[in-house]
Amino acid sequence: MFDVGFSELIVIALVALIVIGPERLPRVARTVGALLGRAQRYVNDVKADIQREVDLEELKNLKSTFEDAAKSVEQSVNQVQQELNATAESLNQSISAAVEDKAAADKTAENKAETGAPEHQAAAEIPIPPAQMDLGLETQPLHETAAPPPKV
Repeated sequence: MFDVGFSELIVIALVALIVIGPERLPRVARTVGALLGRAQRYVNDVKADIQREVDLEELKNLKSTFEDAAKSVEQSVNQVQQELNATAESLNQSISAAVEDKAAADKTAENKAETGAPEHQAAAEIPIPPAQMDLGLETQPLHETAAPPPKV
């Protein structure tokens, strides 16, 4: 704080000894020391209060950051949950539709069995292509089959 060296302290002590006198100097030194100690404690308390306020402000900022992150995570979890619920609902609808289709097909098959209609009518309607015959004929290139002209 103040740049006071040893030589300056000696000058201050000599002036105090001359001004105050040797009888009152020890009592004044104790009083000045006590006042300086109180001043240092007061300055240290103010510094500690300021540091606590700064730390409190940092903690508030950190808290708000964590709360924002928590809200973001909560929103993403809710969004994923909604997507999963929608997917589950569509799967349940697909499954129920498949079960209904299966039940309807079974009922149709029972009705056809009762009326005597063939079960695989759709398969009977598809024409079967005729089998191809393998005659075993091999074709030869044109230049090999031509005979040379006869010599006369």
